[in-house]
Amino acid sequence: MSISITKCAVIGAGTMGSGIAFVAATAGIEAFQVDVKQEQLDRARAYHKKTADRAVEKKRMTQMEADAALARIHYVTAMDQAKGAQWVIEAATENVELKKKIFREMQAHFPAPAILSSNTSSISITDIAAAVGADAARVIGMHFFNPVPVMALVEVIKGFATSEETTERTIALAKALGKTPVPANDRAGFVSNRVLMPMINEAFYAWMEGVAQPQDIDQIMKLGCNFPMGPLRLADFIGLDVCHDIMMVMHRELGNPKFFPCPLLRQLVTAGRLGDKSGCGVFEYPSK
Repeated sequence: MSISITKCAVIGAGTMGSGIAFVAATAGIEAFQVDVKQEQLDRARAYHKKTADRAVEKKRMTQMEADAALARIHYVTAMDQAKGAQWVIEAATENVELKKKIFREMQAHFPAPAILSSNTSSISITDIAAAVGADAARVIGMHFFNPVPVMALVEVIKGFATSEETTERTIALAKALGKTPVPANDRAGFVSNRVLMPMINEAFYAWMEGVAQPQDIDQIMKLGCNFPMGPLRLADFIGLDVCHDIMMVMHRELGNPKFFPCPLLRQLVTAGRLGDKSGCGVFEYPSK
């Protein structure tokens, strides 16, 4: 199926939302970056400029292409400023009630046949879709990976009511964005986080129980398993609060104690040590 989407709205201008908007713009789609906080939009704008400059420097795009992509991104504080979008993706924090609230607003502002998608990394698409009733057929999961401009994978998750048309259009869209769409069933954590988060959690237990120091745990996993990044460094990169929230969703939905966050991880989150974004997590980042 070919894709004819020319306008999209990305709800949320955090790390994932800003990355998705940039990828859409570089694919020739007019992208509306929506966030209620102007300061978050300002950070997204700075990220877009920095990412475009880096792409030009590395010769992944010309200056003309970078300028054209940046010109396609509009920064707005309300969904009604993005009317006419044919693809809408929610990229808010992993809170099911917040996502349902956003989806009800998306339903009101973006009528059929617009695709209503979520970048959730763990929450049931069927649960989210329940918020929009009869429009559940056009709700689907598009789980991008960080950093979005670099990572090729998009997990595509059908909810119970997701139509085949929505699925086919979403797969075509992911390909048009230069991504590789791979299907996963609608279970908490899908595939990536169902496998990844228990490993990260076990790395925290290994640290807490004195098996090895964080840098040594990461070095062993990098050299012994050929990982590009150790599990504790990856947790900092993802955000310890995000890891915690994903684990809690899987623990609640799947009922398995192995998904419950390690006490040390919970303690770091409570202390505000969230990883890269806060300047410290498992490791220190003094330049942040």
